[in-house]
Amino acid sequence: MIFVTVGTHEQPFNRLIQKIDELVRDGEIEDDVFMQIGYSTYEPKYTKWEKFIGYETMERCMNEASTIITHGGPSTYMQVLQLGKIPIVVPRQMKFDEHINDHQLWVSKQVVKKGYSLILCEDVEDILENIISSKISDTLQKNVNHNTEFIKLFSAEIYQLFIKSEKI
Repeated sequence: MIFVTVGTHEQPFNRLIQKIDELVRDGEIEDDVFMQIGYSTYEPKYTKWEKFIGYETMERCMNEASTIITHGGPSTYMQVLQLGKIPIVVPRQMKFDEHINDHQLWVSKQVVKKGYSLILCEDVEDILENIISSKISDTLQKNVNHNTEFIKLFSAEIYQLFIKSEKI
């Protein structure tokens, strides 16, 4: 499942909501999609959506989603990072009347510079490529975690074998 959340800011975020809906319509996104659209005036026709959801629903969606696309609110994408997932962050931008200034874009760029694993999407025309990158990153991250765990266990077994062989 892909979960999209735009937060509770009172300006619409139609640019993101409409693009995701069009990608589902065109068959470019085949996953189930659930969007929390906030004050957006574009109402999706091809995905499930709600204007606002409670904390428990938000938490459940984040846990169940394989891909999470979020606005540039740091508390939202940091919550995604705490779950061990890589968020796709689409900052609201002033030039599209999505916010009163570009602080979401600025803060998100600073977070990337600090080395946090998030995918920054400034142009929604790149969102499909970002979704694909997110899925690849998730797969690689899971493989690295399994490989790391395997190496730890394997090293422990080898160590035990050497200790046993020295005692014989």
